[in-house]
This record gives sequence, structure tokens and C-alpha cells, in this order.
Amino acid sequence: MNQHRRDFIKMTGLGLASAALPSGATGMPLANATSPQQFNMCNFATPKLETVRVGFIGLGNRGMAAVERLNKIAGVEIRAVCDLREGKVNEAIQLVAGNGHKPQGYHTHADAWKKLSERGDLDLVYILTPWALHTPMAVFSMNHGKHVCVEVPAAKTIDECWELVEISEKTRRHCMMTENCCYDFSELLTLNLARNGFFGEIVHAEGAYIHNLQEYVFDKERFYQFWELKELSQRTGNLYPTHGLGPICQVMNINRGDAMDYLVSMSNNDFVMGDTAKRLAISDPDFKPFVGKPFNGMMNTSTIRTKKGKTIVVQFDVASPRPYSRIQLVSGTKGAALKYPEPARISKGHEWLSPEEYKALETAHTPPIVKKIGEVAKQVGGHGGMDFLMDWRTIDCLRNGLPLDQDVYDAALWSSIGPLSEWSVAHRSNSIDVPDFTRGAWKTNAPIDISMEKGGTTGVRL
Repeated sequence: MNQHRRDFIKMTGLGLASAALPSGATGMPLANATSPQQFNMCNFATPKLETVRVGFIGLGNRGMAAVERLNKIAGVEIRAVCDLREGKVNEAIQLVAGNGHKPQGYHTHADAWKKLSERGDLDLVYILTPWALHTPMAVFSMNHGKHVCVEVPAAKTIDECWELVEISEKTRRHCMMTENCCYDFSELLTLNLARNGFFGEIVHAEGAYIHNLQEYVFDKERFYQFWELKELSQRTGNLYPTHGLGPICQVMNINRGDAMDYLVSMSNNDFVMGDTAKRLAISDPDFKPFVGKPFNGMMNTSTIRTKKGKTIVVQFDVASPRPYSRIQLVSGTKGAALKYPEPARISKGHEWLSPEEYKALETAHTPPIVKKIGEVAKQVGGHGGMDFLMDWRTIDCLRNGLPLDQDVYDAALWSSIGPLSEWSVAHRSNSIDVPDFTRGAWKTNAPIDISMEKGGTTGVRL
């Protein structure tokens, strides 16, 4: 049994040892791990890779889009692709053939991905599968000498979070969760303004994933084998926290000067998903297994306090008929920024700056990465270009021997909000400590370098 699973929290009066814990929320570890950090992966860099040899696992909606993006980045060689569906594998092979890539395909068998990860001629494995497979695939790949890019969330349980950290430290392989919202143009501007002192000291922030996904999760083609519908029908909490949380953590230097301390979380009931499953099951037996399931509440709100006394609010709602929002509120002692509802706004007092003032500020503080590759990223696309910015930056760091913008501690921490919120919801919104995956290194870890003074040498094939 994992040491961290044995280190259960001892919370007086909460009856944790006998309480019925929700799926994915068992074995909550102490905030400070008992075993020491094996190696600090923060700001860690590996030797330069002139060519980054990549294998992809998972060729669904996000997977095929990632293949298409990396196909446009110079210095990348796509050597392997994998999916359960042979048709998807063949589609990916044809997609990249025009740029001279000749990847081997793996498909059909449930363990075909292992053959890909075991190959000796890959540097990076890009994982774009259902959530439950993220950690097992990432751990296996790192244990076979590969760097890993893994879709969000990187883990479903606290034990999985610790496993990612321990294996990344042991193998000294990068484990980056591909949180693309950290590369949204508005979020990058906010980060650069924060670094330039525009907001003063950041004291509070709010993020979210509010996105009505009903038409997608009940669609037989969108999420293969109903994998996301299964997640939503089995767990209650903030199951998808990282889109709103990731950019905020970078602005607030979480894991790099500050750390999360504890969390409280509350969910309301489901008023929509269960009824939809019942209605669809009347005419389609494929939906009968979902009838009567305890679907996740429509809105979850989780509040986090940091070691330095700052606060973060993160919300999750994929069922309400509301406009899309990640909120992205950053509040400091001298100013504030808010992205949603769009257009993004910035203030230095009681009023938002005028559109003209905002534009002037944006021009004066355009982030270096946007100056370098922003227009190209918009041409390539992927959520307005932020997906391409993320992939280009990651490949450029590997090719230039630079630390990645996100490390395994970010992957573990941001993902941990899911199971921590489940526990809190199941225990009448009692607070629970957030594990320190850096084991105290947050006190001295340096913030990520956004200067682009190094690297930036990777070309693009348009």
C-alpha cells in the first residue's frame, strides 16, 4: 500500500475513518508528506532535443486536434499514434503524411498503448484519453523513459496525484498537464501585468468551468463509450477544476512562493441530468444504465485559502443553460482584471478602463510569447490559438533544454481539487487540508520564466 494512502488525515470530530467516502476521494493524505522530496522537478530542464519524437495515445476530439497542431511544428517527428478505433489511427496517419511523418499505428487491443510507450525511439508521449486512464498511462510512460504531456485533469484521486509526483521525481521525466487556458491571450496578458506590478499584490482570484455540455455528454459520438457521462453520474464535486484554476495559480505563484492550505466545497443537487437520462432511456436502451444514478450537482463552488492568507474560488457547472465562462477574476491591492463575460476588462479603481485604455495597456504589456508567435497561433487555431501556443512553447522548451511552464506539482495540485472537493461535499462542506506536493519547496521555487529571453527558435509549418 502506498505510504501516502496510509497517512490518513486525522480530523477531530469528522469521523473520517468510518465515513463513507465518495469514489475517488479515499485515502486523503496529510498536507505535508512524511517522505522527503526525491528531486525537485520545479524549473528542472533536460538536455536539448534537436528533434522531439512524439507518440499520441487517444485520437478522439482533442487527440486528433493535437496531432494536427504538432504536425505544424518544426523539430517534431510524429512516430506513433494509438486509439482503440483503427479508423481513427488511419485518419491520423493520413493527416501527417504530407509533412513526411510515418507513424506506426496501434489500435484495437485495450493495452495497445503500452507497446507505444515501451518504444525506445520516443521522447514524448502525449495522452488524450478519458480521465481514468491519464495517470496509469503517464506513470507507465515515465517509467519507460518518456516525458509526458497529459490532458486535464491529470489524476482523479489523491493517491494518483502523489504517484505522478513520485514517478516524475524518480525518473526525472517531465509530467506536464496540458492546461491550455494558461495560454489564452487574456490570461497571458493578466499574468504579464501581474509580473509588472500593475495589480499590486494579488489577494483574491476566481476561476470556473461553466459550460453547458448536456448535448455533448448525451451524444453517442462525442465522448466515446459515454466516458464523461459515466464520470458525471458517479461523482459529486468540482470534477474539472483546472481550466479556471491553472492561470490563477500562475498569477498567484502557487507552488512558487505560496501554497494552498485548505479547501471547503459545496454542491447543489442535480435538477437536469437525471431527468435527461430518464427521458432518453424511454426510446433508447443505451441510456438505461444511467437512470437513477446520483448525477453530479449542477453547480459546485470550492473555496481555497493559501498559506499566505489569500483566497481562491473555483466553480464547476456543465448542466445549466448559461453562457460559457471561466470567470478569470484577479483582484489585487492596486487593480483588478476580469475576462468573463467578454470582452475582458481591467480596472484601477471603481470603474473599468475604457476600451481605448484597455487596448493601450494591452499594447504596452503584450506578453513576449504573444509577440513571438501569437499571430501564427491564431492562424493555426485551437480555441483561438491558445492550444497551439501551449504546444509550440512545450516543444520549444524541450528543443532548447528549458524548464516547462507547468511541472508535475502543478499537474498534481490542480487535479487534486477534484477529489478534495468530493470529500468536502460528502462531509457537509467541512474543510480539508490540501496536500503540499512540493514538500515545502514552494517556499524557494522561482516563478515560471515568461520573458522568452531563451529559446524561441522553433519554426512553424503553415
